Amino acid sequence: MLIALMVLPPLLLGPAAVAAAEVRQVRGATLLQVGDSNRSYAVVLACVGVEPAQEAAATAWLRQQAPRGTRVNLRPVGQRDGVLLARVRTQPERGRPALDLGAALMAEGLATPLADADQLACSDRQAGDPSSD
Repeated sequence: MLIALMVLPPLLLGPAAVAAAEVRQVRGATLLQVGDSNRSYAVVLACVGVEPAQEAAATAWLRQQAPRGTRVNLRPVGQRDGVLLARVRTQPERGRPALDLGAALMAEGLATPLADADQLACSDRQAGDPSSD
């Protein structure tokens, strides 16, 4: 219930809402622990799935691309079992460009698009989002 109360406000703002956070830990191939100054929560990368044979490689890649302390923007697309589903994009820093972690995992061949994912939420161009133009 507590997670739902923390996750619900950003979800009510719609898909264009973006919240800044920081990676606290890469917990799996599509699971991050993120937080801000006063809370921490699990976030599953939306729109992508990782085959069991690729999990170790995907986790290692995420740890390299989004190490602890990496600033990220979250674009919530839903929740599953009380865990936030979001598109996660790193902020440009230390000479690194911004990176959509899910799209980059797919580009590396470590993930595939989820067949049952919301197509609008998972597209690079979203209605009402001037940053995607």
